[in-house]
Amino acid sequence: MNRREFLTNVATKAAGGAVIGLAAGCTFGATPAAQEVQQATAQDAALPELKWEMATSWTPAVDILYGTAQLFTETVSKLTSGKFVISARAAGELAPGTQVLDVVQQGAVPIGHTASYYYIGKTPAAAFGTTLPFGLTAQQQNAWLYAGGGLELIQKLYADKFNVLPIPAGNTGMQMGGWFRKEINTVADLQGLKMRIAGLGGQVMAKLGVNVQVLAAGEIFQALQTGAVDAAEWVGPYDDEKLGLNTVADYYYRPGWWEPGSSLEVNINLDEWNKLPELYQVAIETAAAQSNVVMLSRYEAANDAALGRLIEGGAQLREYSPEIMTAASEAWLGLVDEFSTQDADFKAIYEQWNGFRNSIYDWNKTNEYAFTSFVFNAG
Repeated sequence: MNRREFLTNVATKAAGGAVIGLAAGCTFGATPAAQEVQQATAQDAALPELKWEMATSWTPAVDILYGTAQLFTETVSKLTSGKFVISARAAGELAPGTQVLDVVQQGAVPIGHTASYYYIGKTPAAAFGTTLPFGLTAQQQNAWLYAGGGLELIQKLYADKFNVLPIPAGNTGMQMGGWFRKEINTVADLQGLKMRIAGLGGQVMAKLGVNVQVLAAGEIFQALQTGAVDAAEWVGPYDDEKLGLNTVADYYYRPGWWEPGSSLEVNINLDEWNKLPELYQVAIETAAAQSNVVMLSRYEAANDAALGRLIEGGAQLREYSPEIMTAASEAWLGLVDEFSTQDADFKAIYEQWNGFRNSIYDWNKTNEYAFTSFVFNAG
């Protein structure tokens, strides 16, 4: 076994222990695997002491998102016995929330935590790192990234275009369809509507006549309150309650067809990555994998209770009409054709991604769908 295999095995055991420890209320440093990593780091006198600042797209108000970024940095520190310290900074401190990739690419900040679809203005292919409309659920997205060839494609794209290494480090799960100040039942109801929505889902909405705006989390409440926007989506019940969106809009729509399983990622400037000792690289990879599991778990555990509170408080739960869903799906397929014609990277990744999507949909329909259909209908 070579050195990297040894480090990866030890660090992976540490990450698994960390997840178990979190669930049991234990501290990460108390797990035997973590102690093994810490001892290995402490005994290697050649390992440097490093301090990095990490730009993020999140504020403390969205505590699962920002808290996961903090968990990532804490895990890296513990895995390296405090020799490699990364400090997570809220959106706006080192960079605006939607410009994290920019500052990492420039080398102004060595590392960031963000969502790739904020950067579709650079290339629509960036969206694959987060989610595509009518795409993959969280479980399917992870399968594509880790076992379906997706991560290799995304990392090559980022290396070639941005000199950045992306690593999955979170997933929000299935998102909701946003808050509206009035009911929408037809495509005609969307005409001229001002809506905060990010990613390629925003471009689909624009095709349906919506005036799309991209705002950071901290700006959404005021925009809805003042009427600067008529509708807004963020993540789901837990975050939306935190942001107070239910107090400035009444109608809460489902499903979030544009974000069925949104991955977040750590971005590292490749020049800085290549300078790191191998153990520090493995620590980052391990902490990112742990963050990916923990964020999704926290959202899945928190959203149902939060939705109950929102409805009790007067939120009107609505479902997108078949007319809107069909129009959105058709508009999305039209965009796929446009992007595939205009952007070779999008075309290449989409073809591989869509093949995987069809395959995993077939598998899910064969087995998991039969199970969930029965248990949901059985009550």
